[in-house]
Amino acid sequence: MSDIFQEVDEEVRRDKAAEFWKKYQNLILAGAAVIVLAAGAFRYWQYERERGEQAAGDQFQQALAALEGGKLDEAKAAFDTIAAKGPSGYRALAQMAAAGARAQSDPPGAAAAFDAVAGDAAIDPLLRDAARLRAALIRADIPGEEQKGEAALTALSAEGAPFRRLAELELAALALQRKDYDEAAKELDLVLGDPEVSPDERKLASRWLGLVAANRTAAK
Repeated sequence: MSDIFQEVDEEVRRDKAAEFWKKYQNLILAGAAVIVLAAGAFRYWQYERERGEQAAGDQFQQALAALEGGKLDEAKAAFDTIAAKGPSGYRALAQMAAAGARAQSDPPGAAAAFDAVAGDAAIDPLLRDAARLRAALIRADIPGEEQKGEAALTALSAEGAPFRRLAELELAALALQRKDYDEAAKELDLVLGDPEVSPDERKLASRWLGLVAANRTAAK
């Protein structure tokens, strides 16, 4: 993480908020996806292990490894198998992972796939919120869908929502993109004022506040 923060400092000095967002938006979205999947996978790994469903967990980990290794067809086939035959928790995770793998090549289709998970009342509420977050993140980057994505992020940033800080960070990034520094600062202050903020979230929000301050100064 230190390298990205060093580059953020350079962007602050160069006063290029729009360029910064363009450069790092994919990293931000990917990071959010990793956090969402990791949280859900750990929760269900514990739950399914207690029920003796270790085989499904192993299959899911192998599918993730194939995805990370660039073996997209192999990963998709594995996720489809788990989604069709695996225990309920792993089915939802497999559906989300398969949807995430489509995000670059077919953003609208990926968003719709996450919507399907979010709308399934049989799925754990935490994973449904995670799916809503991923759909919102994808839509925020689709021309013509930005407002819908931002509205979903605003709903997900409500007090007590499990992924509120990720939603607030994304809202701040979108505000930076359109050079609305007051709105960006408001969202970042919410992140920093959250008693449950993680060290990485705090560090990122603090760095972005530096970017906001630099651009406010330059605008005067």
